[in-house]
Amino acid sequence: MSDLVGRFRKLWDEIAPVGRDAGSGGYLRYALTEPELRLRGWFRDQAAHRGLPVVEDGNGNLFAWWGDPDAGDAVLTGSHFDSVPHGGAYDGPLGIVSAFLAVDELRAADVTPARPVVVGAFVEEEGGRFGVPCLGSRLLSGALPAERAAVLRDAAGVSFAEALGGVPAGARPELLGRFRAFVELHVEQGRALAETSSPVAVASAIWPHGRWRFDFAGEGNHAGTTRMADRRDPMLTYAFTVLAANKEARLRDAHATVGRVSVEPNATNAVPSRVSGWLDARAAEPETLTGLVEAVHHKAVERARRDGTTVTLTEESATPLVAFDGGLAGRLARLLDAPVLPTGAGHDAGVLAAHLPTAMLFVRNPTGVSHSPAESATDEDCAAGVTALARVLKELAC
Repeated sequence: MSDLVGRFRKLWDEIAPVGRDAGSGGYLRYALTEPELRLRGWFRDQAAHRGLPVVEDGNGNLFAWWGDPDAGDAVLTGSHFDSVPHGGAYDGPLGIVSAFLAVDELRAADVTPARPVVVGAFVEEEGGRFGVPCLGSRLLSGALPAERAAVLRDAAGVSFAEALGGVPAGARPELLGRFRAFVELHVEQGRALAETSSPVAVASAIWPHGRWRFDFAGEGNHAGTTRMADRRDPMLTYAFTVLAANKEARLRDAHATVGRVSVEPNATNAVPSRVSGWLDARAAEPETLTGLVEAVHHKAVERARRDGTTVTLTEESATPLVAFDGGLAGRLARLLDAPVLPTGAGHDAGVLAAHLPTAMLFVRNPTGVSHSPAESATDEDCAAGVTALARVLKELAC
């Protein structure tokens, strides 16, 4: 194990500086920007070093094949490189580094897979640049039309098609059909494992979740000359809605977060004319999630009437409850003698679960913090994750 810990650290150190912000210590690895493109180059180099041909699917997703790319019945593993703004180091890249090392472990043990093993790197999983999470897997699977993805724009106005270098290919059923299973290793986003002796867990399900944009419109005016009684301030409606989302989520034992806001004209001495806020909502059951969003919308509309403003709700993305293949999850849990945990976080594995048997492995995160520089995992636990993934790949591919 100590040798594997060292090899993990060596490979991890190659990517650790890429996209790291000196001020926050977090990462700015937005999809198809310079840092993420460097990591994609690193992916190709690692694949070439191992003699694995790389296939790109026309949507920005990369697949390195240990075996014939034209063969079917392949076992896919991997994750993503992109980050949320000032995110943690492990969310995404850990699954890719671990996949390459798992291949190394199998080769060192003279294991010859009976079917191809594929290391994947999916594009724009976080939605941090173009706003739609799991964009690459949604395109590959046909869950998102290529024409809609092509016109998505980042904060600078650059479209996804421009960043990609062409219109995305969209659904690739002939490629997706070559995979018999997908296993995604990911850092734990929570600290359920911190209280156990197990460094690795198996996922049972992903909560239904989505993103909704609230647009509040009012009347822009002078901050110093407009009487309080005369104002139609959308910021007040927005602020009330944030508090309402918090309350309604707590009442339902659900999660609601408003972590992004846009204000016009965004001037200190001006009453805003328009405010947009993005709600991230998650719940254990679909009906709970629906009830949460409807309640928040209802309260926002009521408040807008009192404020003399208007509110428009737009669903930007929605993912239903994903119960991972029960037979596969149980099989892997027994194989690894690992606990089984649900998660409230979305993943490419959740998108692909509608098309092929899918499972996830979680590596212990002692802080429980994710999407933050405080996200962490020990090298020993990461090595244990590699060992677990190698056992899973041997089980499924051999």
